[in-house]
Amino acid sequence: MELASSEQKKVYEGVLQQLKSYIEENQLTAGDRLPSERELSELLNVGRSSIREAFRALELLGLIETRRGEGTYMRAYRPYHMVELLSHFLLNSTKTRDELLTAKQMLEQEVLMLLSGRLSTEQISVAAAILDGEITRSSHEEFFRYLFEQCNQDLLLSMWQFITWFADSVHEVTYSSSWYEEMFEVLKKGKASDVLTLYGRE
Repeated sequence: MELASSEQKKVYEGVLQQLKSYIEENQLTAGDRLPSERELSELLNVGRSSIREAFRALELLGLIETRRGEGTYMRAYRPYHMVELLSHFLLNSTKTRDELLTAKQMLEQEVLMLLSGRLSTEQISVAAAILDGEITRSSHEEFFRYLFEQCNQDLLLSMWQFITWFADSVHEVTYSSSWYEEMFEVLKKGKASDVLTLYGRE
């Protein structure tokens, strides 16, 4: 069973790659019609069921659309389509909603640990200016986005932004002014391990 499943996955991934190459080679854009399942099956020398599965995946990603009686067409890619799709699953589970907050805080904790005691005076000043005045959810997020950028962690930043989008839709989390004061002290001269106390993970 495991071998069969692995082989099916390889075929499926291969068909997706072939479809991607076909689209690129033929420079298909939004509104262009794709060949039928039968035509692609013959062209790529794979089963129609594999083509059908690949079409289904591309449709979920918002890359193609099937028009009844007309065929399958390329569509303009919507970058937030996957967010809309995943939100249906992520936000319908109480356990998952709680885990989103934990994941968000763990990523914030990670960037604080990476930068603890390593920021220049100028970087500290810029970070402090972001939180000057009343601290809101927006300024909190702008602050951490700045930190992720300073440690050149693009992947962590993308993960944090993605999770934050979901977490903020179901959680209203605020921190006291003393929390931010303690955080700045950790950033200025603290040890990485001091970050753990900020989120109650000693």
